[in-house]
Amino acid sequence: MASSSITIITTFLFLFLLHHASAKKTYIVRVKHSDKPDSFQTHHDWYTSQLQSESSLLYTYTTSFHGYSAYLDSDEADSLLRDSDSVLDVFEDPVYTLHTTRTPEFLGLNSEFGVYTGQDLGSASNGVIIGVLDTGVWPESKSFDDTDMPEIPSKWKGECESGSDFDSKLCNKKLIGARSFSKGFQMASGGGGFSSKRESVSPRDVDGHGTHTSTTAAGSAVRNASFLGYAAGTARGMATRARVATYKVCWSTGCFGSDILAAMDRAILDGVDVLSLSLGGGSAPYYRDTIAIGSFSAMEKGVFVSCSAGNSGPTRASVANVAPWVMTVGAGTLDRDFPAFANLGNGKRLTGVSLYSGVGMGTKPLELVYNQGNSSSSNLCLPGSLDSTLVRGKIVVCDRGVNARVEKGAMVRDAGGLGMIIANTAASGEELVADSHLLPAIAVGKKTGDLLREYVKSDSNPTALLVFKGTVLDVKPSPVVAAFSSRGPNTVTPEILKPDVIGPGVNILAGWSDAIGPTGLEKDSRRTQFNIMSGTSMSCPHISGLAGLLKAAHPEWSPSAIKSALMTTAYVLDNTNSPLHDAADNSLSNPHAHGSGHVDPLKALSPGLVYDISTEEYIRFLCSLEYTVDHIVAIVKRPSVNCSKKFSDPGQLNYPSFSVLFGGKRVVRYTREVTNVGAASSVYKVMVNGAPSVGVSVKPLKLAFKSVGEKKRYTVTFVSKKGVSMTNKAEFGSITWINPQHEVRSPVAFSWNRF
Repeated sequence: MASSSITIITTFLFLFLLHHASAKKTYIVRVKHSDKPDSFQTHHDWYTSQLQSESSLLYTYTTSFHGYSAYLDSDEADSLLRDSDSVLDVFEDPVYTLHTTRTPEFLGLNSEFGVYTGQDLGSASNGVIIGVLDTGVWPESKSFDDTDMPEIPSKWKGECESGSDFDSKLCNKKLIGARSFSKGFQMASGGGGFSSKRESVSPRDVDGHGTHTSTTAAGSAVRNASFLGYAAGTARGMATRARVATYKVCWSTGCFGSDILAAMDRAILDGVDVLSLSLGGGSAPYYRDTIAIGSFSAMEKGVFVSCSAGNSGPTRASVANVAPWVMTVGAGTLDRDFPAFANLGNGKRLTGVSLYSGVGMGTKPLELVYNQGNSSSSNLCLPGSLDSTLVRGKIVVCDRGVNARVEKGAMVRDAGGLGMIIANTAASGEELVADSHLLPAIAVGKKTGDLLREYVKSDSNPTALLVFKGTVLDVKPSPVVAAFSSRGPNTVTPEILKPDVIGPGVNILAGWSDAIGPTGLEKDSRRTQFNIMSGTSMSCPHISGLAGLLKAAHPEWSPSAIKSALMTTAYVLDNTNSPLHDAADNSLSNPHAHGSGHVDPLKALSPGLVYDISTEEYIRFLCSLEYTVDHIVAIVKRPSVNCSKKFSDPGQLNYPSFSVLFGGKRVVRYTREVTNVGAASSVYKVMVNGAPSVGVSVKPLKLAFKSVGEKKRYTVTFVSKKGVSMTNKAEFGSITWINPQHEVRSPVAFSWNRF
């Protein structure tokens, strides 16, 4: 009896301890940096003294953030905040997700712009270092070839880490740094290990995403590249001569804020010029947004930060990474497509897209089936939903949504299906994204999908033959805003227009990891040096690379000047000279979807005027948000902040675009300051494109600059016309400063309530 009681008590104690051990989480702790007692030699020593166990400390942050991250239970976290005046904030580690060769020509790049103003930009960009926070790197990729590259810039303070599967010698004069940050991930996975056998504590990319983004930004030119025969040609990044440093922060369960902060901290100290983050989460106040906090430090040190807008479009107010000191990048299409067709038994030919590269279907049509399974989700082709007796030997129609498109194909193949057509629903509209399916498969838009579903239901013997046509160039219209690209308005600060721009983000060819097949599925045994992917994850590194080139051309420009140049020169007409369209429903796009427009790097080299923003102006902006001084200190990392000169309205920030929120007001007035980076004695006249419900006036109507670097101010008054109802609608216009050489364009968004 005593023995069984001891067993029960021991079991109870074990379960009790297990529960409390599992209740531990990673917390990010913000500390008043200047409070460190002299008795501690370093901040690390001081932070360790605040914890019950030295092993609880994960990272000490010095640059991107003031404080540390630690693995604590809730009682320990509460006591830190309660018992120490030096501890200013404690919050749980946030989790972020990834936003997942023709582009140089499409963007007008020709051998790194050739020679610009007597300067060889190829040589100049040798000194630019682009840091990429992602899933790591596959260093053996040909895109990291360092042939003919000069020695690594002396400003570089980073390193190439070794690991069980990563030799530091794999870095070279192109890929100059590779680090990994996994403590936050490991703690979230149960306190000590990796759930996947493929993952290891090293910079090695076993996902592919990080290699794709880093080679898009700055991959060396690789001739005769293709993805299984598709998109053949020379694959190259935007800044082919720039250096790449990779920071692995994303793992199988996501990208943890504690790891991201540590990587940003390190990258800034390492000496990067550009930071590229193709990841993000939901919207949070800037003082709780680790990417916003880290990137403020980067901006202050002169580092340009580019972030993806997110893939939650076309949902309104879905845009992520909205801090005004980062470049928020949405996605558009290229003028390249991968057409495929379904020839139906009724004589109709349906047009779609595909990257299927295996043996085709021959010439014999097969029976079509739809919604034939053993569950209510068989129309979506979810795992376990298809009845093999009903789909074997046939082409299966699958509705797009819920699970990955390539997984649907795997489900059809496993159930014995010989082909698949993915049909869009209203959620995806007419947007087509090509995939490298494991079986013959094509994707079609909603209208075509509706015709297909009706044909299968109404015809007694529905059949189809799938035909694949390879790669087609000079597609019109291009670009089109991707339906998945996240949209404004900005829910954190509606007075700042986001996204900032769009760039190429649909069907992008770039380097890939040899550890994984192109679909990312475990059962995909194919290996390829390049892959084609879509997402704002792909558009973000395009802008990161272009920022690197602008930094090479104009080393004296601040991050906000580079950002302004890319925004004010962006275009809003496609290659048919029509306004940009939205792939979601083929309607006209607007600045809540495309921001200032699609980047035009050649024009951005010489923008004429730029809207510059100092750190002090960003602080005035933060002061206008009704944050506490303590919250602002969290972002700007200064001992104290003076808000006596705060803006009366966040929209007063000297931003290159306008987002006018009337609220209960009828009149909103903003002053902007532009800096002449064009020729001396330049004169600009203003052109206003208004909106139906708003009157717009600008003073003065002309800006005359005597010298280069001279600054001039102008004031815009926006008046909501009488009788305008305060509805959810938004209207749009633009303000453009024009002379014979330049058009400096700022989009304007008008809204009457917050969202």
